[in-house]
Amino acid sequence: MPPKIDPNSITFLYIKTVGGEVGVVSSVAPKLGRLGLQAKTIGEQLAKATVNWKSLRVMCKLTVQNRQATVEVIPSAAVLLIKSLNELPRDRKKVKNIKHDGSITMNNIILVAKILRKRSLSINLKGTIKEILGTAKSIGCNVI
Repeated sequence: MPPKIDPNSITFLYIKTVGGEVGVVSSVAPKLGRLGLQAKTIGEQLAKATVNWKSLRVMCKLTVQNRQATVEVIPSAAVLLIKSLNELPRDRKKVKNIKHDGSITMNNIILVAKILRKRSLSINLKGTIKEILGTAKSIGCNVI
């Protein structure tokens, strides 16, 4: 018999999932089972929370307390840049190795840098903007 779960303890789980889709629950079931959560309901909560990030892989933070889970989406720089390109959602199983060859304005780069400022390792906003510019170059989009 598993040990009893302390109702006051808070547990954080980080799960990378495809936005807007109910993912494979068998992969997260071992992590959620020992916390007393059902993988199917958590999968539905993740799909509902990531509906704005359709067909993009985003990191989600699950906060579990007293067998109740809350989902928070933590997008990365690449995901924010791809979303600002306004590309159509794609079918991950059919379309592979997509090139993100659109154009992003410098205002969008600054906006993404301000969003990611608290998670950046740079000292000031200028360094964060340089990090975002490097990410934009690596995904293949142009900055105008």
